[in-house]
Amino acid sequence: GVVVWILTISLHMIVYAIIIYASLLIHRSLLILISAYILKTSFSIRLLLNIVRNVAYYLRMGDLHTARFWVQQIVRRDTQNLREHHLASAAIESLAESLVDGYLSPLFYFLLLGPLGALFQRLTNTLDSALGYKEPRYKDVGWFSARADTVVNYIPARLTGFLIALTSPVAGGSILTAIKTMRQECRKTESVNAGYPISSMAGALGVVLEKVGHYTINNNAREACWADILRACRIAKFFVMLWIIISLTILTIFDIIFLY
Repeated sequence: GVVVWILTISLHMIVYAIIIYASLLIHRSLLILISAYILKTSFSIRLLLNIVRNVAYYLRMGDLHTARFWVQQIVRRDTQNLREHHLASAAIESLAESLVDGYLSPLFYFLLLGPLGALFQRLTNTLDSALGYKEPRYKDVGWFSARADTVVNYIPARLTGFLIALTSPVAGGSILTAIKTMRQECRKTESVNAGYPISSMAGALGVVLEKVGHYTINNNAREACWADILRACRIAKFFVMLWIIISLTILTIFDIIFLY
């Protein structure tokens, strides 16, 4: 597992480092274009938003069969016997988690390490998705990829939970309630990272989010429905805008510091 991770990451990083260095030698504008391309390929939130909107649509239409199909595209759990509120919950949970590794984390590492930082985060997350399963036949190969992804997203996951809380008013939620729920419920998930965005989203929406047989977050709230998926999408959109503003502000400050 360690060898697979190191070889995959190293080969990609070396190739892209050469490309970035060559572009810098040719022209700074080319460097900017290539850096922008690498950053863009690190994001994976738009497709997920489309999928969860499909889930909301088919739940609203009462078509559980098609809703289950779309939910299955974004979760590992078996969706065949899930009821409406569990399908809505799964969609919302997946969206909340993906705000970490599909959006905030790439920009976070771009700010720290430039385009190679964003690439490193995306490769780490991709290897976790491809190899980080807990079934016995994958465990020997995927354990290190899963651990690496946990470490890489440790800070971004907690920052995501906080920013979800900050954007909760756009969906009729309360910042304080979201933060309180996150602090109380964040350790209920098996993953040390997933609990932060999921519990913050549960508090922001005022709903219970449950993975049957694994965890129940915000248990005293009402069950989630299709409308809550759309509210979660609204939070996600404002979350994206807020993080862009924060990132641009940080980059501007860096530019001013290095300029003087």
